[in-house]
Amino acid sequence: MKFDIIVIGGGLVGASLVTALKDSGLKIALIEPHESVPVAQDESWDSRVYAISPGSAAFLQQLGAWQLMEIDRVAPVYEMAVFGDDNTAHINFSAYEIGLSELAFIAENRQLQSAVWQTLKSSNSNIQIFCPAKCTAIIWQDTHVNVHLADGSQLETALVVGADGVNSWVRKQAEIDVSQHGYNQIGVVANFNTELSHRQIAHQWFRRDGVLALLPLPDKRVSMVWSTTEEHAKFLRNLPAKELCQQVEEASSRVLGALQLITPPVGFPLNYVHVKKLAKPRLVLIGDAAHGIHPLAGQGVNLGLRDTRELAAILNTQNRLTDCGSYMLLRRYELARKEDILALELVTDGLQKLFNNPNPTLARIRNLGLEITNHLPLIKNQLMRHALN
Repeated sequence: MKFDIIVIGGGLVGASLVTALKDSGLKIALIEPHESVPVAQDESWDSRVYAISPGSAAFLQQLGAWQLMEIDRVAPVYEMAVFGDDNTAHINFSAYEIGLSELAFIAENRQLQSAVWQTLKSSNSNIQIFCPAKCTAIIWQDTHVNVHLADGSQLETALVVGADGVNSWVRKQAEIDVSQHGYNQIGVVANFNTELSHRQIAHQWFRRDGVLALLPLPDKRVSMVWSTTEEHAKFLRNLPAKELCQQVEEASSRVLGALQLITPPVGFPLNYVHVKKLAKPRLVLIGDAAHGIHPLAGQGVNLGLRDTRELAAILNTQNRLTDCGSYMLLRRYELARKEDILALELVTDGLQKLFNNPNPTLARIRNLGLEITNHLPLIKNQLMRHALN
């Protein structure tokens, strides 16, 4: 079976790329190893949520996916309040200040993936989905790539897109070097009912034991992301529900009053991954296969969707006679994405190290920096506008 493009990985980023190319005239295969994608028709709340930027929401709307989201399960963010670790330093961001209606939308992973896959499955016949299917080998040739599946199928393509996550198998097969380190932290996530209204404000605290964020969900609900030490994460996850609520209430200075646990806490390890190359002849990487950043800025999924937007724009506008696996073509994508990716890698890694350092001098500097930035609207607006893309 011959294809123009094979996308390996059917998560939000990979599936969005395939959907964005549905009218390109290119013959595309999507390979996803899991049995099925998340189903939206579930009354329980997904512990994993994303802060979707206005730019990403507009892109998903262009794909026809955003319209399929259950609107009563999506919460807009009008403001963000960030606090230092001295209980006084803070910085506030407001959509109103830059003339926008919202800074972000908080949406569940399950809802987003379900909406994108619904759009994908209703696409034209130029898309073939292999799900569940596992790749066993990739053989690189000068003029094409052979992809072997576990069931014995053999596919041929001009271009392989690796969208298979932070521990990308595709990246390893292509022998692309990465520099990475673990933060020795776990991101603990859970959802809560709140006594007080969050008023569509996202709260974040840079604490000595990590970074705590409470993100607004519809009604009086919030999603917690507590990036903390492995030992503290284990402690939190083993607490009875009532005691976990008390811990979060205390850590958040009770800004939302009493809390009631909705979903049990789960954790995922946090790592920094810098990929040395985003493209090689007949290969390109997107999403977490192309970068891994700390979640303190809430920009990981938006970074991946910006990869998708850039690559789709290049492939949709290329001449049909052009080889879509050409390195010259793929270098356009790599050059277009490098600055954005590097900037977020440096900012998130730098902030994590700055606030994870017990040095009292650094503590004074970082908290003073928050206060100074809060009184410099030009810098604040610049920070916000980059995150809105």
